[in-house]
Amino acid sequence: MRIGKSTRQTKETKIELSLNLDGNAHNDIRTGIGFFDHMLNSFATHAGFDLQVHVQGDLDVDGHHTVEDTGIVLGDTFAKAIGTKEGIARYGSFYVPMDEALAFCVLDISGRPFLVFDAPLQAGQIGAYDACLTEEFMRAFAFHAGITLHLRILYGKNTHHMTEGLFKALGHALRLACEETGKGVLSTKGSL
Repeated sequence: MRIGKSTRQTKETKIELSLNLDGNAHNDIRTGIGFFDHMLNSFATHAGFDLQVHVQGDLDVDGHHTVEDTGIVLGDTFAKAIGTKEGIARYGSFYVPMDEALAFCVLDISGRPFLVFDAPLQAGQIGAYDACLTEEFMRAFAFHAGITLHLRILYGKNTHHMTEGLFKALGHALRLACEETGKGVLSTKGSL
């Protein structure tokens, strides 16, 4: 099975995370930010991953360190779980409609981290979650997972719907990219 586990402790956060890419969406997510828990649960459920995340963060400051550091640890753990990238589809893309909003994700498990984030999320709060932290999470995840990640909101008005669409689209696109093909490394170079 493709499983990764990581822990990370700084002066700002303490994170324990485990990820099973071949799971059944059995999730236990506790970050201290309700909406962020909802987003991580949506991501893992739509990816079909088992995700356990326990975070103690400096929420008395704000949610920035908790959200960004969770992205770092999730990316590191994903990289461990996916391993050599041998025998996977490598690419994935998916559209997710959320009522009036339409989100799109395309990615490449390439070992070459990059983020394009074209999502005009309005400043402000969704519960205790700062909407602007979505880009911070996605950047941290992409760079630590070693993936090229493009995210876009084609249209929408409700920040909750747009944000949730992005997390769900990421989950679906990763599920497709992680599918096992049994055909070695999908690269003309022979390695990633």
